[in-house]
Amino acid sequence: MKIVLASNNAGKLAELQAMLAPLGMNLLRQADLGIGEAEEPFRTFIENALAKARHAAAASGLPALADDAGLCVDAFGGLPGVDTAYYATQFGYEKGDANNVRALLEQMQHIDQRCAAMVSTLVALRSADDPEPLIAVGRVVGEIARERRGSGGFGFDPVMFIPEFGQTFAELPPDVKNAHSHRGRAAAQMVQLMRERWL
Repeated sequence: MKIVLASNNAGKLAELQAMLAPLGMNLLRQADLGIGEAEEPFRTFIENALAKARHAAAASGLPALADDAGLCVDAFGGLPGVDTAYYATQFGYEKGDANNVRALLEQMQHIDQRCAAMVSTLVALRSADDPEPLIAVGRVVGEIARERRGSGGFGFDPVMFIPEFGQTFAELPPDVKNAHSHRGRAAAQMVQLMRERWL
């Protein structure tokens, strides 16, 4: 089954393709189909993921999968949340993973309460008008490290320290990270939902 991924993020594509492989699904990036990015005007992951999935399904005529994910820092009242990708721009930096990490470390420099969660919300639709979207949420709680550690992954992986492993996501081997990450947990739920309801 072909399914369009409502994202142009190469890291997300690689992770989700590997996670959905057991279903025999061929994940196509929306950019490869000439589909632009959807507006994301909402303040919750679920609303933005649904908007992205509807946009990609309508433009492609294919089933669509969207992921809206972000970092929720306790000391910041759950922010940056849905604004995670643009976090650095609030502090005068250009958008990008390295600048996001830099800005976060600067903002948390004098903060000892470093608890944070990475959240991934996946929404899948059979069509743009699908009245019963499949929704899966994965959440991992950790701490913001005081410096970058590791070279794997993307986004905030170098500073997302997972006490259970004693390492950041960026230090974990990809298969271990994928099995235990927020996106990995959401994808495992999504695989189960697709098996039950779509296949």
